[in-house]
Amino acid sequence: MGEPRDSAERPNAEPMRPSDLRRDAGHMVMAVLADGIVAVDEDGVIRICNPAAEELLGRPSDELIGTPFGYPVVNGESTEIDLMLPGGQTRVVEMRATTATVAGEHLYVAALRDVTLRREAEQQLEAELERHSMVIAVVAHEVRNPLTGIGLLVDMLREPGESFSDEERADVLDRIAVRTANLQALVKKLLTVAKIDANAVRVSVEPVPVLEVILERLAEFADRPKDVYVSCDPQVRALVDRSELSEMLINYLENAFRYGAPPFEVRVAEQPDGVEIRVCDNGPGVPEAFRPSLFERFSRESRTQRETKGSGLGLWIVQSLARANGGDTYFEPGEQGGACFCLRLPQAPPF
Repeated sequence: MGEPRDSAERPNAEPMRPSDLRRDAGHMVMAVLADGIVAVDEDGVIRICNPAAEELLGRPSDELIGTPFGYPVVNGESTEIDLMLPGGQTRVVEMRATTATVAGEHLYVAALRDVTLRREAEQQLEAELERHSMVIAVVAHEVRNPLTGIGLLVDMLREPGESFSDEERADVLDRIAVRTANLQALVKKLLTVAKIDANAVRVSVEPVPVLEVILERLAEFADRPKDVYVSCDPQVRALVDRSELSEMLINYLENAFRYGAPPFEVRVAEQPDGVEIRVCDNGPGVPEAFRPSLFERFSRESRTQRETKGSGLGLWIVQSLARANGGDTYFEPGEQGGACFCLRLPQAPPF
């Protein structure tokens, strides 16, 4: 790929050719990104790829560009794919997709991140779950109803005498997908518990822009309430393991959406002893007698046990990961009612 040229150097430039597209857009915009970036056209043919994508796919850009990508790229979707490398090895890659118009051409852009090691670690931790009888009991309790519901829905689809319209069939499939996603979230949470119990938390801290991670996590709750107010200086950075900050935020947000009420608020402030992140809601709050037990494992207040489902692990996970990263968690009642769950982390040095 050649060096980019400014359009001012070509006052009478002809319509941009594919080689120009690769040179000007690919080199300038994508070459510096850490994630592998692949842009494909309407036919699924690769038009642009950056060096990180070459590394992931095991082939140079000259071989990749102009060939079919081989995986569906659907705008707004995030999925994991198993890449087959030229030597026969496999690599697990997380793919997040969006669209972009580059030089007048509509392209589907896939951001690729290698999660092979994470997948292998999750598989190892799944075996560890068998040693934790209490966790297994929670799994049995929390999984039974969703699995029963999935089974009934599948039986409905299989029933030879049933006739479904396209809309009815789509509705049943959506309900199956929701239950499956809930089960996947529970399994991920339980894997984190096993990792913490096995003292396998290996923190790799780095300066992390807090606002960026908050917005990424909020995007995962697209089906949840929209009225979430975020207050955070884009320059605020925490010294933390990025993936574990993501997990802490997911659990705090999930807790607020499940037990609280809108409007929701995420406030970030620099304090003398670190970065403080507050996730607040305007729900019924937490009874004073229960507050000392909030961050204990499997702890759930009796009222919420009757009204909502949950494993009682989320807040304990947040506290465990926060302490592993040199921080801590605490609770404060909201000024106008509701609840504020707080997270304090070390602050990264200034730029």
